[in-house]
Order: sequence, then structure tokens, then C-alpha cells
Amino acid sequence: MMIAIDGYEANVPERVGIGRYAYEILRYLYLLHDTHHTYRIYLPNSPLSDMPPETPWWQYRILQPKKLWTLFRLPFALASDRPKADVIFSPTHYIPRFTHVPKVMSIMDVSYLHYPELFKSDDLYQLTHWTAYSAAHAARIFTISEFSKGAIIKAYGVPSEKVVVTYPGLTNHKSKITMIKQDIARKYNLSDHYILSVGTLQPRKNFVRLTEAFSLFLRENKQKSVDMDLVIVGKKGWLYEEILAAPARFGVADRVKFLDYVPDEDLSVLYKEALCLALPSLYEGFGLPVLESMAMGCPVVVSQVSSLPEIAGEAGIYVDPKSTQSIANGLLVAVRERDLRQGKDRIARGLAQAKKFTWERAAKETLNILLNVGRANA
Repeated sequence: MMIAIDGYEANVPERVGIGRYAYEILRYLYLLHDTHHTYRIYLPNSPLSDMPPETPWWQYRILQPKKLWTLFRLPFALASDRPKADVIFSPTHYIPRFTHVPKVMSIMDVSYLHYPELFKSDDLYQLTHWTAYSAAHAARIFTISEFSKGAIIKAYGVPSEKVVVTYPGLTNHKSKITMIKQDIARKYNLSDHYILSVGTLQPRKNFVRLTEAFSLFLRENKQKSVDMDLVIVGKKGWLYEEILAAPARFGVADRVKFLDYVPDEDLSVLYKEALCLALPSLYEGFGLPVLESMAMGCPVVVSQVSSLPEIAGEAGIYVDPKSTQSIANGLLVAVRERDLRQGKDRIARGLAQAKKFTWERAAKETLNILLNVGRANA
């Protein structure tokens, strides 16, 4: 069986969100290979050095130009390449148009339908209309939480059996850690104590309220917070100007640090040494930083909405994402209980929770669906 994969999102140097998901699924599909199927991975550029190496059963096909990728370039290749693909997997919200090859896709979440005001108009149009088309024409839809599955079914009216949950896994960067707390603090100019948040700078991550909550936390915990920062790790996404202006607005300009993208091995140390992770998002399809934090023994302060209770389980400190006082209270609980029995028990529950999620399991479930869809087309 020939399995075609749209590798566009996986083949980028700084992988976050859907790029991380696409790359890890490809990497583990490669590791799970047997002799019964082959892969053709379509890319707009040459594969990066950390992409799985080519073999007789794993081949890359470079397509140019990358403009109009799903509308023209990828469908044309699917029609002309031989042997013909039995199934095409797009680990994105968009499937290739104008092809009779059975299509399997991924939808991370439908936040754009619930918070349209938080997206740029061009992105919103594409997400709204192209995802609706793709969901209607896909043989199967992968998603990353039961919460997202329910939202997809409700939004697009697809049957339950068409949507399959494959939880993202945990990428192990512990073996790559070469830096210690002092090295990280010096490299990024951090205080000895800090609260961490991780995510693309965009409105639904709720960084403005988190910054205001941090300022409340400092006032209410003044005697213990003389040397403490809020560290936000994430690339600029969209509508981020208010986020960058928030520290000055709330009087904590010297206490909030934006680090942009951070390499995975550095991020693992940041998780390990943080007082807690704060992710009071308005909406999350999964929330991978929560999983990564728990695996590094870091307490998590998360919203009580969307998929986050599903991911954090009994390890989470839950807050109302629309209440800055609630977020501040969650930070206080996390910091004050960090080294007490309650905090240590919470960390232990987080370590156990994180072990439930693996990329190998996600890839196995993905492969089973791709093979079933391909066989049905044979």
C-alpha cells in the first residue's frame, strides 16, 4: 500500500503547535514501519536534517512552487505520480482539492468558530471555509482531545465514527539537557525564581490577563516575590501588540520577559526550574506545554475550560480564564504549596498523568486508520 503524506507543516525549523504534531507523527510512523506499505512524503522544500532519512520505502517528493499547495500543486502530483497513492494524509486543517485519492486530515481545534474576533480576517476566512470543505470531504478526521472531537462533530455535523482522537505524546528532551539552572538564567537573563508560560503570542492564549494577574500576584505576595519574573516563551503569532504592551500597562515591565522561540532542550530546563506553568487559555485543543511541564515535575495552573481539565487531570490547579483574580489566586496556590506536601503530591500526580501520553501510541492509531481507509479503497 502506498501512503502519501502532506509534509508541509512538519518540514519547518522551529516547530510549534501543528508543526510539532505533524513532525512527531511522521517520525514515529517511520519508526513503526513494516514491509506491507510504503510512504511518499510531499514537501515544498528539501527535507531538513532531522527529518527521517530516505529509504526504499520512505521517499520525499519536492514540489515547486509551493504557492496554491492544496489547490493545485499537491493534487496535480497525486494525479500524476506512480504508483498511485491509496490514501493521502494531511496533518493539517486542509485536504488537497480535486483528487479522488481517499483523504484523511487532522483538526487541532475549532477555536476560530468560538472566538472569531481573535483571528486576523484572512486567516479566519481560510480556517472557516477551507476546514468546512475538508471536514465534509475527508474519509476520517484526527483530532487531539475528546473535547475537540465533540466540538468538531457539533460544528461540522459529521458522524462520531468519522472523528478519531489520537492524543499527542511527550517528546523526551531530557537526554539532550546539557544546561543547568544557572546557565539558563544567564543565557536568558532570568531571575532565580520565575513563573513560566508557553504559547504562540495570540489573543486566545490570554497573556494580557495573565500579565495583569501576575501584577496582582506580586502585590498580594509581596514579601516573597522580590526577585520573581513572568517568563513567556513563544513566537509572535497575530494580534500580539496588546500582549507586548501589557507589562507596561500593568506596571510590571521590568518583571515580564518575552523569550520568543526557545530550543526544546532549553525549554525542558525552563520547565524543570519554574515555580509553575501558567496556561490560562481561553481555548485549547490540547495544550502540549501542560503535558511537557508535568513530565518535568512542574506544577500547572490551567483554565477550567476546553481540553485542559482532560489533559491535566487531578494534577491541575484550575482557574477561571476570564477572571484575573482567579488566575492570581491559582498562581498563589502553586507557588505557596510548591514545596509543601500538597504541592509535592500534585507534582507526583502530574508525573503519572504525563506518562499516559506517547507519540508512539498516537502514530500506531494513525497508521491503523490510514491502512483501513486505504484498504477500503483497494
